[in-house]
Formats: sequence, C-alpha cells, structure tokens
Amino acid sequence: MDFPSRRRSLGWPIALGVVMIVLLVALTIGWLLLPWAGEAWNRGAFWTIVVLGTIFLVLVLVGVVLYLTLTIKAFRLNQRQSNFIDSVTHELKSPIASLKLYLQTLSRRPVSGEEAAEFYRFMLDDLERLDTLINHMLDAARLDQRPAEAELSDVDLAPLLENAAATACRRYHLPEDTIHLELTPAVVRARPIDLEMVFRNLIDNAIKYAGAPPEVRVQTRFARPGFVTVGISDNGPGIPAKLRRKIFGRFVRLGSELEREKPGTGLGLFIVRTLVQRLKGAIHVYAAVQGSGTVFEVELPARAPEQKSESPSAIEPEASAPGARM
Repeated sequence: MDFPSRRRSLGWPIALGVVMIVLLVALTIGWLLLPWAGEAWNRGAFWTIVVLGTIFLVLVLVGVVLYLTLTIKAFRLNQRQSNFIDSVTHELKSPIASLKLYLQTLSRRPVSGEEAAEFYRFMLDDLERLDTLINHMLDAARLDQRPAEAELSDVDLAPLLENAAATACRRYHLPEDTIHLELTPAVVRARPIDLEMVFRNLIDNAIKYAGAPPEVRVQTRFARPGFVTVGISDNGPGIPAKLRRKIFGRFVRLGSELEREKPGTGLGLFIVRTLVQRLKGAIHVYAAVQGSGTVFEVELPARAPEQKSESPSAIEPEASAPGARM
C-alpha cells in the first residue's frame, strides 16, 4: 500500500547518505592537504581550505542530525506498522472465528427459530465488520489516485451528511435521533466518494468513542465567506491535547492493541486528513465546550446553493378578435 510515497521516503535518506559520504571524503582530503598547502601556497589558499573544511564539517554535522531524525521517524513508522498488523490481524480473526462458531453450531445441531435469527444477526454484524475493514484498506489504497477534473461535481453537502448519519445509525443499531443534525445548505466542488469517505469516517468515530448513551451532533455553517465548516461532536471521554496532532498519522491508534476495546485499523483519520487537504480544506480537533467529548471541525471551500427561481405563471394568450389573421 502507498508504494510511491514509500519510494519517495527511501530516496531522501539515500541521497542524504551519499552527500554526507562525499563531504566526508572532501573534508578528509582537505585536512590532509592543509599542512602542505600552508608551506607551498600563499596564506590566502591556506585560509580558503580552512574555511571550506569548516563549512563541510558543519554540513556533515547537519546531515548527521537529519539522518538521526529520519531514523527515529522510520523507527516510529515501523512501530505503527506493527501496531497496524496487530490490529488488522485481530479485526480479521475475531469475526472469522465468530462466523465459524455460528456456522458450526447451525450445521451440527438443530436450533430454534429465535436462536437461528439471532445467529444470523450476529453473522451479519461480523460480515459488516469485515466489509468495513476492507473498505478502509481500499480507501487508503486509493489516496494516491488524484481525481481528474471530469470526476469532480457540485455536491450538495446536506443530503450527503444525512445519508452518512443514517448509515452509521443502522450499522450500530441505534435510533436515528442519536445523531442530531443542524445543517445549512452548502455546495462543495469535489468527488462525491471523497466527501463520503471523510464524513463517514468522522461520524463513525464519533459514535464509536461516544459515551453511554451516545450523543453525536453534526452542524454546518458558513464561518467565513467561501468556506463551509462542518462540526462533528460527541460526548465521549475526549482526546488529550498533546495527542490531538498525532491521531491523524498513518496507522496511529491510541493505547495498546492488546488492551483495545474498539475495532479499527488506525487509517480512518489519516484518510480524512489526506482527503481534506486535497480538497484545499483544513481539519481541527477541539475539546467540547461543555462537558466531555471531542469536536472535529472540517473547513472546505463551498458556496451556498443557487436559489431556484419560481417559474412564471403561464400567461394565457389573448383571445383573437373576430376576423383576425392567425
């Protein structure tokens, strides 16, 4: 997944390493020539070599610092990837084991109609969980594919948010009034699937990490000209301020996978941030103003929908005078 960016990330450390090796060779040769240059050349040549050697030494030290920084980033990325593998393994193993158990039970012994209906409901939930995991993987794989101009269209945001909210409530078997909608009509120029991925992930996260009973609010408003702000808030425990920037990284999930209670892959918010930035927007995370909870605010270029003018009433033609030419 994301092979082009992986190639880019490898190219930068390799280029830095080559430059550092060249600088070290030049620095070594310069210092070896320095005593000879002091005797054979004039004073200006001597100090020229000294200054160049000092500059090269500083550049090597800067390169070492950069290389250490890249090494630390690579180490952290490996940790997140390991975390991601653990998460995906758990997300695949749990529903598959559950499906296997229910199917074995149905095939080995007779069950009542109520039990069978309950088994089928549990199996559908497991399939929904697998489907969500696969969709996340496919969404992440599509991030490198920038949309062509022909794929963009004017998307009415209010119906899209209503559909995302209803879908999330059905998935978690919640009443539809769990998500309170306060929507101002707005039109965003984008690919519909991109907007669906952004708000599907945010609403799903809000429900997943909300309190009991869950309370989620989705609001839209024009905070400044030319931009619509979509706020999605929940009544959960909230996110510590020092971790709010980290949650948008690839494969990042707070806590340990061994102690995880909520399903997920650590890709949802990474997908959200990438798509919002591609749409020339911004995303921010705040603590709830009242009580506990988290507020995600997405700001996107948008305009108000055009008001449909009322069609003028049909004007009946005047009756022709007798003898008038038709």
